[in-house]
Amino acid sequence: MAKSNPKQTSSGVARKASSLLRDGRTSAKTKSVAGSALSQTRPSKKK
Repeated sequence: MAKSNPKQTSSGVARKASSLLRDGRTSAKTKSVAGSALSQTRPSKKK
């Protein structure tokens, strides 16, 4: 079982990480870090 992580990425950081992932000029290492940050965000409440 995976342990839940109490630390969450803020919405501002998530927004910046998302824009980095969409930017074609971003390096692979930067995209990896941005993806990691996004994976730590709270799940969307949309259904």
